[in-house]
Amino acid sequence: MDQYIRSLENEHLRDDLPKMGPGDTVRVSVRIKEGNKERIQAFEGIVMGIRGSGTGKSFTVRRVGAAGVGVERIFPFTSPSLEKIEVLRRGKVRRAKIYYIRDVKGKVKIKEKRD
Repeated sequence: MDQYIRSLENEHLRDDLPKMGPGDTVRVSVRIKEGNKERIQAFEGIVMGIRGSGTGKSFTVRRVGAAGVGVERIFPFTSPSLEKIEVLRRGKVRRAKIYYIRDVKGKVKIKEKRD
């Protein structure tokens, strides 16, 4: 039974998304439908964490918006509204979930990973 479910999930998994992790700065292009029009909107921020597996896998992106208000969005990896994901910077962090950046005032400083 479990093997059957996994085979069904594999049909919906996407292989066009880049490899990313917590601390990375990404630009997520999302399709937004307004009435009968459709447009692409970019959401740029730091990946706070990745959770789940298979078709239930998702990632959280946080950015500081207008007036210093933090905005977090959760994106499912298998969502058809995801147009593309660009990794702008690779961040070097020691945690799988970097929720501590919620408490940091001002601009968050994350060291860049060297390849």
